Amino acid sequence: MLIDSHTHLDYCEDDPAELVADAREAGVGLILQCGTDLARSRRSVELAASFPEVVAIVGYHPHEAAGLDDEGLAQLEEWTGHPRVVAVGEVGFDYYHDHCPHDVQREVFIRQLELAQRVDLPVVVHTRDAADDTLAVLAEHGTELTVVLHCFSIPEHLEEVVERGYYLSFAGNVTYKKAAGLQGSAVAVPNNLLLLETDAPWLTPEPLRGRPNRPGLVAKVYEFVAALRGVTVEALADQVEENAYRAFPRLTNALGSPS
Repeated sequence: MLIDSHTHLDYCEDDPAELVADAREAGVGLILQCGTDLARSRRSVELAASFPEVVAIVGYHPHEAAGLDDEGLAQLEEWTGHPRVVAVGEVGFDYYHDHCPHDVQREVFIRQLELAQRVDLPVVVHTRDAADDTLAVLAEHGTELTVVLHCFSIPEHLEEVVERGYYLSFAGNVTYKKAAGLQGSAVAVPNNLLLLETDAPWLTPEPLRGRPNRPGLVAKVYEFVAALRGVTVEALADQVEENAYRAFPRLTNALGSPS
C-alpha cells in the first residue's frame, strides 16, 4: 500500500471523491488530509468521515496563526477526540511568505504543541526559512512529542533531526533536478524515519511539474525515492507503511492493523 502522508484535498480543484478514486487506482490506500485553519480542519474531519482511505490532521498553519483564539483552540481540542483524527498540524513557522508576525507564529506554535501533548497525538510541523527557531521551539516545548517534519526542507540539519528521532516526510520537490540536498537526505535518512507525501495541490513531482498535484501522484515520489535508495517500490512502500503506523498510532484504531 502507498501512503500520502500529507495532502490538502480541500485546496485541490477536483472533487475529493475523484481524487480519492484516482489515488486508489494508483495504489494509494491511505491519505492524511491536513487542516490549515478552523474551517479547513473541520473540512478535514468531514473528509475523513466520508472516505475510508482518508484520516484527518487538525491545526493552524503559521500563515493563519493570527486567527487562532481560545475558542478555536478549544474546537481543535474537541476534534482531536474524533477517532479519525490522527495528529495536530500543520503547525510551525513560515518566514518565507511572512503572512503573520513571528511572535504570533511562535505563540500559536507553542499552544498547539501543548495541545498535542495534552491529547497524546503526534505533531506535523511546517518550517520554511525558519529552521533555527523551529528546532529551538521543538527542543523546549516538544521533547515528549512524536514530530513529523512535513515537506522536509532542512537538509543542513539532517543529523540533528535524525538524532532527535523526528520523522522526515519528503514531497514531490525531492524529484526536482536542483534538489540535491533533499535527495541526499532522502538517501541518508534511516529506514525507520522515512515518510512520503504530495502536499497536493502543490509540489507536483517530475515529470508532471507545472500541473496541479494530487494524492495519486505520490506514486511518482515512491518511484523516485526507491531508485535513490536502491530498493524496490514494494519494499519502500512496506517500510513507509510501517513508519506511518508508528508515527500516527491512532491509524490502527481508525483503519485496523497494517496490511
